[in-house]
Amino acid sequence: MSKKISIAIDAMGGDNSPDKIIEAIKFFITKYETNDDFVLNVFGKKEEILKKISKYNVPLKHINLINSDKKVSNEQSPLTAIKNSKDSSMWSCIKHQLDGKSDISLSAGNTGVLLVVSKMILKMINEVSKPALAGLWPSQTGMSVVLDLGANIDCNEQNLLEFSELGSALYKSLFPNLKPKVSLLNIGSEEVKGTESLRLASKKLRNLSNEENFIYNGYIEGNEIMTGKANVIVTDGFTGNIALKTAEGTAKFIIKNLKSSLTENFFTKISLFFSYFSLKKFQKKLDPRKYNGAILLGLNGPVVKSHGGTDSTGFFHSIELCYKIVKGDLMNLVKINLKNLKDV
Repeated sequence: MSKKISIAIDAMGGDNSPDKIIEAIKFFITKYETNDDFVLNVFGKKEEILKKISKYNVPLKHINLINSDKKVSNEQSPLTAIKNSKDSSMWSCIKHQLDGKSDISLSAGNTGVLLVVSKMILKMINEVSKPALAGLWPSQTGMSVVLDLGANIDCNEQNLLEFSELGSALYKSLFPNLKPKVSLLNIGSEEVKGTESLRLASKKLRNLSNEENFIYNGYIEGNEIMTGKANVIVTDGFTGNIALKTAEGTAKFIIKNLKSSLTENFFTKISLFFSYFSLKKFQKKLDPRKYNGAILLGLNGPVVKSHGGTDSTGFFHSIELCYKIVKGDLMNLVKINLKNLKDV
């Protein structure tokens, strides 16, 4: 019998936890229990979690509950929280992964603490100089991987090359039947545009571009991210985080104003009645909960950060993301991809 996918889950991180975590686990088990190929290692205050399991009527068959009385607080300063994080539910997740008992870790807790703790415990892959946070973005042709989303402010050309290989490996693990198409986020499509690091990285990416690795499509501008021109979009963490927050804010603005316009008067409400299903489809595509979960790449094991303010539906999608990442054999694909960097 093949080894089951093992996911370590911090049940105490984020808003409204552990309620939303346990309800999300129920959603996940309901969808995937017939596969019978996974175990969820749930870390947190055992008595409290058992009450929530009873409340949401969650079957225990796929759950391994591990007691952890401490949790990382969002009210403490990042430095204090890091110092106090040892033996917390977050720390215990990552340690479980280090010990080979889990394949991947998931937390909705403090982002800065999770990044530092993950790097401290799992350590960096030898061939990677900086970790990167990757996220999934919808596009006209499906889904794209965008990285870095905020783990690093400054990046040189070598970092961008590494991010390209890491992002391509992630894309392959999630969409094995599709070819990664890499682009560098820039202020223009011409080769002379952008910083020196971008121009140097672009030249080297052309040498790495092939059918076995990824196809390099040159530069991409911010207004083209969702066109599908590229499905792996690489940038530094400063630019990536601004792009992410801008996209999130734009989506909220569109939905809020669309709702306001369509309920403005009697006639607009009639038009809403006739276009209801199309609008629901549109709203579903822009629902940020569907894309919840940033993947920390570059460590000796994947770690997923859920948005702390998401609900149970959003956290369900991050558990599902973990499941697909492990099922897609991400770490082996990372290992294969990073070998390409020896040629540049």
